[in-house]
Amino acid sequence: MTNTLLTSSTLPYGLPPFADIHSGHYAEAVDAGLAEHLEEIRAIVDNPEPATFRNTAEAMERAGQLLNRASASFFTLVSADASDEIRDLETGLSPRFSAHQDEVFLNRRLFDRFAAIDTADCDPESARLVEDYLKEFRQSGIQLDGPAQERLKAVNAELSRLGTEFGQRVKEGMKSAALLLDSEAELAGLPADDIATAAEAARAAGHPGKFLLTLIQPTNQPAIASLENRDIRRRLFEASVSRGSDGGSFDVLELVRSLAELRAEKAALLGFANYAELEVDRQTAPDFEAVQAMLNRLAPAAVRNADAEAAALAEIAGHALEPWDWAFYSAKVRREQYAVDEQGLRPYFELDRVLQDGVFHAATSLYGITFHERNDLAGYHPDVRVWEVRNEDGSGLGLFLGDYYTRESKRGGAWMNSLVEQSGLLGTQAVVINNLNISKPPSGEPTLLTLDELRTTFHEFGHALHGLFSNVGYPRFSGTSVPRDFVEYPSQVNEMWILWPEVLGNYARHHATGEPLPQDVVDRLNESRLWGEGFATTEYLGAALLDLAWHVLDSNGIPEDVLAFEAKSLAAAGVAHALIPPRYRSGYFQHIFAGAGYAAGYYSYIWSEVLDAETVDWFTENGGLTRANGERFRQELLSRGNSRDPLESFRSLRGREANLEPLLKRRGLE
Repeated sequence: MTNTLLTSSTLPYGLPPFADIHSGHYAEAVDAGLAEHLEEIRAIVDNPEPATFRNTAEAMERAGQLLNRASASFFTLVSADASDEIRDLETGLSPRFSAHQDEVFLNRRLFDRFAAIDTADCDPESARLVEDYLKEFRQSGIQLDGPAQERLKAVNAELSRLGTEFGQRVKEGMKSAALLLDSEAELAGLPADDIATAAEAARAAGHPGKFLLTLIQPTNQPAIASLENRDIRRRLFEASVSRGSDGGSFDVLELVRSLAELRAEKAALLGFANYAELEVDRQTAPDFEAVQAMLNRLAPAAVRNADAEAAALAEIAGHALEPWDWAFYSAKVRREQYAVDEQGLRPYFELDRVLQDGVFHAATSLYGITFHERNDLAGYHPDVRVWEVRNEDGSGLGLFLGDYYTRESKRGGAWMNSLVEQSGLLGTQAVVINNLNISKPPSGEPTLLTLDELRTTFHEFGHALHGLFSNVGYPRFSGTSVPRDFVEYPSQVNEMWILWPEVLGNYARHHATGEPLPQDVVDRLNESRLWGEGFATTEYLGAALLDLAWHVLDSNGIPEDVLAFEAKSLAAAGVAHALIPPRYRSGYFQHIFAGAGYAAGYYSYIWSEVLDAETVDWFTENGGLTRANGERFRQELLSRGNSRDPLESFRSLRGREANLEPLLKRRGLE
């Protein structure tokens, strides 16, 4: 069949024609894309004319469209619907992508042309584009001599290979660690719809009549909050925390050591003291010391709050606590002291209503945009839904794809990615995807969300808005292509509408009766807001500080015993709480080891939350959910991508630099 990836899609907004794409098409399209991109770069460097913005920087932005089209579709499947064939292809292609990146940014003639561009007459976005390319050349090692560059290429290739292997093992390990139970009695306390989901998961896995508790990516498993059988809670907890470190076929500890060692070597080659300093050099944080100072300021207060929560839990439990008891008795405290039953809330949070009357309603109220489901357009899996997003005047803005259910072919967690990025230069509009991992109920049953899943749905849509609203010239700056420690900020802001009265009242209705969530329940939810923040902040900081501990090592400091190093690092950082393991342990910390996306950057969530807390205050001070506020947030921040300094975008919105106090107040850390 004709490989449709080799030509531009004729579908609306350039949506890939997934129904016509077969696994074998990806390798052919990537091969062609890599070759075409190098030819385009060769034409730039061989141009006999002196380097100008148009014949060098703009030409680079126009280059690589086939490669971008093929890789965007391919890596979407790698994350969300990976067959064995796709996984094998990923293993083969990942080092080639790494080598290609090196071939581009270690091209001395290309660098020299960029360095020769006179930006005096350029507009600010164009001047920033040249500056950004030059910075990437330098951070990629253009200044190194030949042997050092060759070693850097080898390190990058091996990092790519190991990161791919880590991600694949973690995905398989999460499936393997699912807890299979023989009887419904063992699930006492679990809501009926969760029991039905566990039965369906067991049936699909070839165990009819049994019950399978599948895992989510973080340490804390939602079912632990409900399961009355303490031994089942223990088994589920231990299955979660032992992933990747049990010596089995999916053990990743040796990969962790190798990745840390290679990253340390890469940082040294590039002239940095450690990998953390290399990564922070690419972010909005002024330096690594500023990141450390912030986390170290938060940790003692978070642990104090966690200790106070632990004391309250021990009192209500009547026995010594273990880690698998925390969520169970924390839910009990919410029920008994705050009269909040999180499981009892789920019937009010039905997925489709949350989307249509919550997430989309808030976006329409703020930005005037509307959502129109396109059943004539198909995603890469039958579960994927497609909406066309239109501006208030009816003009098209882009496509939003929602892929909400977990499946064996999907990695854990939740994320947003782009299939097509907006660019004025290329005349493209955004096509973005939200992926979650909600357990799919049996056919005909409603999908009822936990509070955490509700929060994640709003959060990931904040990323989607960042992509959809992009209004930049150059694809390099589009949407979420901002520093890692800024990218979580718009998505965190979007969480504020979950309990906003006009939004909550529109979507929080009982799926069977249509009755709204009672106001006294809403009041108690607000009253209980700080309960659990000690746990949540300590759990998060454990992961963030563990990430940094791995990435401040030099090549000679890589530990032999990964788990002993993990324990020692958490203790040294002051977050080694006996009852609160980090949100991710080394054996399943995909954010930092499956590729380098968040390596030395997991701090980004709380760094971004400083801006988020300030912005929530700004919205509140200025009237909340209004079109005027939405338009200002869209124009000053969401539409800007990385076309100007993101912190300048924040200052343009807020009118000043950010302060830490709103975050401290939000998390009860004053």
